[in-house]
Amino acid sequence: MMRKLAPISLGVLLVVAIAVVLLKRSGKPPPLHVSRFLTVRTAARGQAIPAGFLGLSMEYPTLEGYAGTDPRALDPVFVQLVRNLSPGQRPVLRIGGVSTDHAWSPIPGVPAPPWARYTLDPTLLGVTRAVAAALGAKLILGVNLEADSARIAAGEATALLGSLGRSSIYALELGNEPELWAGFPWYRTPAGIRVRGRAHGWSPALYAQQFAAVAGALPGVPLAGPAAGSVKWSTQIGPFLAANPRVAVATLHAYPLKRCRATTHVSSAQLLDESSSTGLAALLAPYARTARAAGVPLRIGELNSISCGGEPGVSDSFASALWSLDTLFSLSRAGIAGVNVHSTPQIPNQLFAFTQAGGRWSARVYPIYYGLLAFARAAPPGARLIPVAGGTRRPLRAWATRGPDGRIRVVLINPRAAGAVAVGIRGPRARSARLERLTAPGLAAGDGITLGGQGFGTATATGLPAGARRDPVIEPEAGAFRLRVPAGSAALLTF
Repeated sequence: MMRKLAPISLGVLLVVAIAVVLLKRSGKPPPLHVSRFLTVRTAARGQAIPAGFLGLSMEYPTLEGYAGTDPRALDPVFVQLVRNLSPGQRPVLRIGGVSTDHAWSPIPGVPAPPWARYTLDPTLLGVTRAVAAALGAKLILGVNLEADSARIAAGEATALLGSLGRSSIYALELGNEPELWAGFPWYRTPAGIRVRGRAHGWSPALYAQQFAAVAGALPGVPLAGPAAGSVKWSTQIGPFLAANPRVAVATLHAYPLKRCRATTHVSSAQLLDESSSTGLAALLAPYARTARAAGVPLRIGELNSISCGGEPGVSDSFASALWSLDTLFSLSRAGIAGVNVHSTPQIPNQLFAFTQAGGRWSARVYPIYYGLLAFARAAPPGARLIPVAGGTRRPLRAWATRGPDGRIRVVLINPRAAGAVAVGIRGPRARSARLERLTAPGLAAGDGITLGGQGFGTATATGLPAGARRDPVIEPEAGAFRLRVPAGSAALLTF
């Protein structure tokens, strides 16, 4: 049998070899077997993505760790990395988080209270002012509400306003995650006694009342809240806004997955599941509608993949880049007015880590940042979401925008199954498209990630992607643009 099959096998190989040679000589790649056909409807008006949609969130002490402690010599790498995510627009930076209710501004003759861990001193205020000026940023700044003291809150607000000026302050956010105040210790006394911020029976209604009472003592600047993350409290955003007409920005927190116990673990598959991106957006969409009905935009003031610091090997893996890219588009389509991605040093959820040696700064950029950068390129200022027919079925996700320059940008995200895609443009004929790929050695990779062939390597001293840029031009075949989208990758087509 082997002797009879051998000539046939050689013949087949010869035919294949001849076909490959002919294809090489013709300069045309072999035809793709397309498994998905997508149509971009360019004539649709689409939903606008607000300027400053993608912002960052950090704690008060984190800002000095990222930007440095000298207002006259800020970390230029940090400044550039933030600027990359908000080209041509003012970034929105939220500074507060857990540190909000442990910060205070010194009051003459009043000793520091036992809960005070962070002081709004001249150095911190100077760095904050310098960062805002360098970036042209709008700031959401946390003000302590867990202390339930109008005097303390007013002292903080006055210090922030006096140092930064009104033009830099987007809003003052009173308190952080008030749903936790009755269940978790706020601080410990010198004797080791745990003190909770609120007693049993604490509720969204009581919070709304205390918010209003403290707000009445603050300078006349816009306010933000409720900075809550639980479903129970988020559903009460309507009554909260009705009781607090000074709130100009409604804020909620969102983490699709939780890992707050050492025995609990989260996988990349869970992170890349539809429930963690489009599912998360669907949960938040009703709150966005409620806020809009009250004439207030809803901003997710704190977002990341996994709560309580994240999961090692997942939050700091390439899977988080694909998740963040899909999630930002999903939230925009759900009517969310903006998102602040939270970063804290030395935990898996961080976006970047900075070091300074010999007066020079450098940074390690973590995978999730690449997803944010891809979104920033796909959704330039003034861009609108436009529909993609056939792009909602898993595992492939497809999003499209039309920029004010008339360019169409299509994002394809493929976390699992490899395949080839055909993208058709319904509207003016597109003669070519530039292709940028977001790739990594694998979903678990923490390094080796590139966008359009460029990356930050293991460290960057500039904050700019390095390497040879790869954005080849592709042309349509039979009226559609055909390309492979390998499993565990994303692609950006610009028409």
